[in-house]
Amino acid sequence: MLLDTYGRIATDLRVSLTDRCNLRCTYCMPEEGLQWLSKPDLLTDDEIVRLVSIAVTDLGVTEVRFTGGEPLLRPGLVGIVERCAALDPRPQLSLTTNGVGLARTAEALRAAGLDRVNVSLDTLRPEVFRTLTRRDRLHDVVDGLSAAHAAGLTPVKVNAVLMRGVNDDEAADLLGWAVEHGYELRFIEQMPLDAQHGWQRSDMVTAAEILERLSARFTLTPEVSSVRGSAPAERWLVDGGPVRVGVIAAVTRPFCRACDRTRLTADGQVRNCLFAREESDLRTTLRSGATDHDVAERWRAAMWGKKAGSGLDTPAFLQPRRPMSAIGG
Repeated sequence: MLLDTYGRIATDLRVSLTDRCNLRCTYCMPEEGLQWLSKPDLLTDDEIVRLVSIAVTDLGVTEVRFTGGEPLLRPGLVGIVERCAALDPRPQLSLTTNGVGLARTAEALRAAGLDRVNVSLDTLRPEVFRTLTRRDRLHDVVDGLSAAHAAGLTPVKVNAVLMRGVNDDEAADLLGWAVEHGYELRFIEQMPLDAQHGWQRSDMVTAAEILERLSARFTLTPEVSSVRGSAPAERWLVDGGPVRVGVIAAVTRPFCRACDRTRLTADGQVRNCLFAREESDLRTTLRSGATDHDVAERWRAAMWGKKAGSGLDTPAFLQPRRPMSAIGG
């Protein structure tokens, strides 16, 4: 298992398949993009499947989430999903995507064994979408969500980040739209993961503010706390249910004590926390001819050193670090 010194066991693996993205979200990367990883630096399809296999069969991982960058840009994505779905024991497989290419791939991904998707969508207004992403692709995201639902990649979860003075007036509208279409909406506090290091705590719309705005239109009933487990989202029943809305308050209500995640970057580094400043290199270990046992031991050592918390409340946190696109969400 992947145990740390605080007794937490990681069973949820996040795998970044690429650092590339076809949007340029203002809270993630600059308009001109970033310097992408070179192909030799990226894990190959075989290396990804091998690492997932080690995680599942040797280290106790039960859930695998494919992320990016934008994972739909990975040419071998469907094959990777199919091979991971064939593992024994079979992990739960999900995908976090911006949804731009989902309408074309949802059916193939479902047939390959993908269980569900999380789609990022911060606004329903085309002009705001263009401002936030620097691309005119809102219709593609909406079509992708519909295709995912039709393909059975459910529950379809929608992740939204509210930004003060940009889209913070859309909270209730987003929830009403999600309820209408049968999607589970989750609001995420904006985190300091932008490549240009422009995040300011004062600009962040907090979980308390989000709930206040939603409560002006909907009746929110807290879900029983025991249901949450290690999930990062606190959830509420909307108007008595069964539809739920979640809020991930990573900044104002950290959930580090229940964290069960381990992360693999697109270039084969283990990160024991999304906000970690240190990484452990599995790519070099793989390519040096190491056995699965050797890889598993290195992974265990990486997780053993996980810190108690994210460090979001320390001045050192805001110092330069790897951009979000290289890490995976």
